[in-house]
Amino acid sequence: MRIIVDANVPAAETCFGALGEVVRLPGREIDAAVVRHADALVVRSITRVDEALVAGSRLRFVGTCTIGTDHVDQAALARHGIAFASAPGCNAEAVVDYVLVSLLTLAERQGWLLGKRRIGIVGVGNVGGRLLSRLSALGIECLACDPPRAEREAAPDGAKAFSDLDTLIDECDVLCLHTPLTREGPHATHHLLGAQRIAELAPGTVLLNAGRGPCVDGLALRQRLAGQGDIAAVLDVWEREPGIDAALRDLATLATPHIAGYSLDGKLRGTHQIYNALSHHLGQPAQLALSELLPAPPVARLELGEGIAPEEALRLCARAVYDVRRDHDSLRREAGRQGIAKGFDACRADYPLRREFVTLAVGLHGKARELAPLLRAAGFAVSEP
Repeated sequence: MRIIVDANVPAAETCFGALGEVVRLPGREIDAAVVRHADALVVRSITRVDEALVAGSRLRFVGTCTIGTDHVDQAALARHGIAFASAPGCNAEAVVDYVLVSLLTLAERQGWLLGKRRIGIVGVGNVGGRLLSRLSALGIECLACDPPRAEREAAPDGAKAFSDLDTLIDECDVLCLHTPLTREGPHATHHLLGAQRIAELAPGTVLLNAGRGPCVDGLALRQRLAGQGDIAAVLDVWEREPGIDAALRDLATLATPHIAGYSLDGKLRGTHQIYNALSHHLGQPAQLALSELLPAPPVARLELGEGIAPEEALRLCARAVYDVRRDHDSLRREAGRQGIAKGFDACRADYPLRREFVTLAVGLHGKARELAPLLRAAGFAVSEP
């Protein structure tokens, strides 16, 4: 059995090696000629899996180690009798970590407190739902917008009721987008924030997009940032990746190369979910547990004493695990060295080790013990000696 695997999928040999011959390739090099003689294909989000890729191949299984599936034409797979699996929720915690680190960084730079802001979450699925839960546990007021969910269920814990997008624009200081990309239908998200809505954002608003790039009209956002310069943008996803708008990147307060979910934990979770799915497809029992793939974290413990303010404690613990400024600087540096598209891909291909908040144990001493509820709510493991 021949299994083609994106080179950025970790532990591929460990997971898939027992199931067949593993061939690793960069995601953008996986084409019809490569998959023609493959039995299974394991990708991430940069490989477009469509009719042109799979027609004439002997593929019987495709798995994507990602939450999103808009890069996969599932109808084409079904026409050819090819089984499909994704990894819902695999990197959701990492994306929430990214959002919290980014907002804490902006708060520090701009001189405001995160706890005093009202945050609007657009898309309350695997990522948005977890973000809502964590922010609510931190005592931050949130509004939630998710029209498809609003039609069929009550609002989740942390939100009094679902609100529409225009209400979020009117009433929130921060907008966080976590929607899938849909181009048609009653709840299409392509350019969900188009020119009119971007123009309606109040001065001082923070717009954070860690969902899908085309959900925001990049040209309209660039014009607002260049013209008025009175809002802040945190962008991890972009239109036309990897050849993104360099001018928009320069105007964003934080600009990163689609890595919000790139924790080692999230990647290994995704690999393991697709390994389980392929094992099931082949009628074989899965032999590996996720715990066997996860190494010890490089920073396992942090000790806090008295005299540190709550949000500064949050920021310190968050940065002990992950500092978004590293990825912002990396994108600028590599784009300067290699050009915007190659630099964007290079940042993703050579991404450094990153763990999740839950891997950090925080010891609290003296009056710092009062921070325990806050740090637990943020996702850290807390001990009070």
